[in-house]
Amino acid sequence: MATKIKAGIVGGAGYTGGETIRLLLNHPDVALTFVHSRSNAGNPLYSAHADLRGDTELTFTDSLAHTVDVVFLCLGHGESKKFLQENPFPASVRIIDLSQDFRLGETVGDRTFVYGLPELNRDAIRQASNIANPGCFATAIQLGLLPLAKTGALGEVYATGITGSTGAGQKLQDTTHFTWRANNISAYKTLTHQHLREIKRSVAQLQPDFAAAINFVPWRGDFARGIFVSSVISTALSLEEVIKVYRDFYQGHPFTVVYDDVVDMKQVVNTNKCLVGLEKEGDKVVVHTAIDNLLKGASGHAVQNMNLMFGLEETAGLKLKSIAF
Repeated sequence: MATKIKAGIVGGAGYTGGETIRLLLNHPDVALTFVHSRSNAGNPLYSAHADLRGDTELTFTDSLAHTVDVVFLCLGHGESKKFLQENPFPASVRIIDLSQDFRLGETVGDRTFVYGLPELNRDAIRQASNIANPGCFATAIQLGLLPLAKTGALGEVYATGITGSTGAGQKLQDTTHFTWRANNISAYKTLTHQHLREIKRSVAQLQPDFAAAINFVPWRGDFARGIFVSSVISTALSLEEVIKVYRDFYQGHPFTVVYDDVVDMKQVVNTNKCLVGLEKEGDKVVVHTAIDNLLKGASGHAVQNMNLMFGLEETAGLKLKSIAF
């Protein structure tokens, strides 16, 4: 681009804020204009994100620039709507919110939000002024269900997913202490996880009569980042037919890759990919999905949405290397 997109970040000290900073600093078409953080104002970005030492001399600020093109809200759940009410931006400034505040159709002032799952709403995202970025578990589960929903044959779902400790945010909690998390796995929010609401809403876009249960048991894993989900669904389709349904659905979507082989989480950590692996036994298909919860599950996904909103190559700034081993 002849002129770079001017971007700002609000809530830059946390995990998603840090990942968004890293991506935008290295994006060929973006100039990172400000990073807002009241608690860190005046401090260099590397005071909160030590790996940025030597990469940038930008400092956190407690003031806002209203001349930017896009603002990423990397705030806690319930904080984004309040922030926009107290700090209105001109209508020309596009907003990408990484919290759950606008995922179910909520509005603030005159701003309405498009649900930012490109594999479902790519055309709407291209025309949008405001994006509600999907949740991390929601992204992994939806990408495993939507192709079957499009056939109109999605029934009851039994899903189990495990996530790394960064999914709980940076604030210290009892269940994020190393001594508790290491060599340990536990279930939480069994069958009640908040992402179920946005998952069901997306499924209904493709299968309006869907009324079956999505039974989801999330687990806390003893690792830092990544999500792995296995969803079990009944289907009369053969494995070959299921694989074709999935490959046809994701044709042209650069970050979602369908395997007819085993997938594992390490293949996606530090990338914006979602790997989809398919198995079938009897009348049950098992859909395995793996993502990095901080990239395809948050900041990478947000940058992918920005690329679409501004007419850039969808993969710009997101050609990242997995850790592999």
